[in-house]
Amino acid sequence: MEDAYKMITVIRYSVDKKQLWDEFIVDAKNSTFLFIRNYLDYHSDRFLDHSLMFYNDGVLIAVLPASQHGNELQSHGGLTYGGLIMSVSCTVQFVIDIFASLKTYCLENGIKSIIYKRVPYIYHKYPSDEDLYALFRLGANLIRRDFASTIYIPSMIRFSERRRRGCKRASKSGLIVKQSYDYENYISILCDVLEKYHNTKPVHTYNELKLLAERFPNNIKLYSAFKDNVMLAGVVVYETEMVAHTQYIANSDIGRECGALDYVMDYLIHQFYKDKIFFDFGIATEDNGRYLNNGLITQKQEFGGRGVAYDFYKICI
Repeated sequence: MEDAYKMITVIRYSVDKKQLWDEFIVDAKNSTFLFIRNYLDYHSDRFLDHSLMFYNDGVLIAVLPASQHGNELQSHGGLTYGGLIMSVSCTVQFVIDIFASLKTYCLENGIKSIIYKRVPYIYHKYPSDEDLYALFRLGANLIRRDFASTIYIPSMIRFSERRRRGCKRASKSGLIVKQSYDYENYISILCDVLEKYHNTKPVHTYNELKLLAERFPNNIKLYSAFKDNVMLAGVVVYETEMVAHTQYIANSDIGRECGALDYVMDYLIHQFYKDKIFFDFGIATEDNGRYLNNGLITQKQEFGGRGVAYDFYKICI
């Protein structure tokens, strides 16, 4: 029986396969819009794309969004998560052989190691742990585990008393929450917050975020709290079939005083995204997962978020 799964062909992605790639991503069982080429390729000037496509008997059954970094392959260097994206028909036997073929391909192309960023289970549209078993069989090492907070919306935990008080202050202050397209103003607030409280900068520039929002208007959205038409806080949401993910969160100093961010979160979780399965706040770890930002994780847990791991594996060729 196992011999039937041995005919795996590995082909490096090229632009002439864009339509085929994108059509596959739409139907794959553990994919999100981040793997569509118009998203992957927006930072092609910073990452050498080395994405791979896996065929069985001429049929595309899996793809690996990846970039090359010297003699290392990463899946993908420009994304929070990646890994093998599989069709519904891709069984565990296929996946074992895909990884064997991947290892052979790397040997033949001078690649000495693979950093594999697995797609967290909350994004799976159908059970997709075949890669975990194949990684175990290969002896892959878990080298990093980031920790995220996620709400299971069908049975969500109540906001903490502090967050409920913030919502009440915002309501009494006459704040209004609505979708906004003013990314320039939002990025300005975000940059101020990240520099002041975290000594860092957003991953995306204003131009990049605006470009991506224009390319994916159904997936990337900005929701903000306003007082007298002045933006006080906002959240950029990456929306997928199962998950509403907060890509960026910003709260101005005035917004902090009147509970603006609490009000935005209350609106998103209890109204706009109440029919999703998960509301994901993203990771609260630094230093490759070794440092837990207690202030950040506490804020997310006060909204009802609980733990989801973002795992990274290393495969030595």
